[in-house]
Amino acid sequence: MEPFKNISSIITPLDKVNVDTDQIVPKQFLKLVQKSGFGKFLFFNWRYDEAENKKSDFVLNNLKYEGSKILVAGDNFGCGSSREHAVWALKDYGFSVIIAPSFADIFFSNCFKNGLLPISLDEKTVDAILKETDPISVDLENQSIKTSTQEIHFNIDSHMKKILIEGLDDIAQTFQYEDKITEFEKNSKIPSVL
Repeated sequence: MEPFKNISSIITPLDKVNVDTDQIVPKQFLKLVQKSGFGKFLFFNWRYDEAENKKSDFVLNNLKYEGSKILVAGDNFGCGSSREHAVWALKDYGFSVIIAPSFADIFFSNCFKNGLLPISLDEKTVDAILKETDPISVDLENQSIKTSTQEIHFNIDSHMKKILIEGLDDIAQTFQYEDKITEFEKNSKIPSVL
C-alpha cells in the first residue's frame, strides 16, 4: 500500500444518501481476483444505460470532475454488503478521500486497509463542501481540510492515521513485529511448521 500523501483536488459531489456497495460496484463485476481493474465498474448502473452508453446526467461522466481525488457523498455511505471490492473500485478510479456524514462500519474499516481516507463530518459541513467549486486540500498529518472559505478539522483514530501515512496494509503491520514473532517462535515449545 502506498503512503498517503496530502491531497489537493476539486471534489466530485455525489449528493446521495445510503449509497450501498452494490451501487458502488455491482455484483456482476466481482469476478476479478486482483484489486485493480474495478474503477471502470464504479457506479456502473448510474454511469451507463442498458446499452453501456454513458449517461450525461451522472456526475462521473462530467468532464469537469475528471481527475478528482475527493468524493463527497451523503449519509451512510458504503452500506449494504461487506464487499471490499467497493473500496477497490473507488481507489482504482482515482479517489483518495471520501467525505460523508457517516459510513457503514465494514466499509469504513476496508477504506483504511486499502489506503483510502474516509472523513466523517457533520451534515452542515458536508453540505458546504458539496458546494465547493475550487480545489480543496486534505492534510492528514494535521487532520485538516482547507476550502476556499474555511479550514475544517477532522478526527481520526491515531492508529488508522499511522496506517495511512506509512502505507501499512495488514501484512506490513505484521512485519513490524517480525523480530518479536521470530523470538517467540524460537522460544516456543510448539513445533514450527516451516
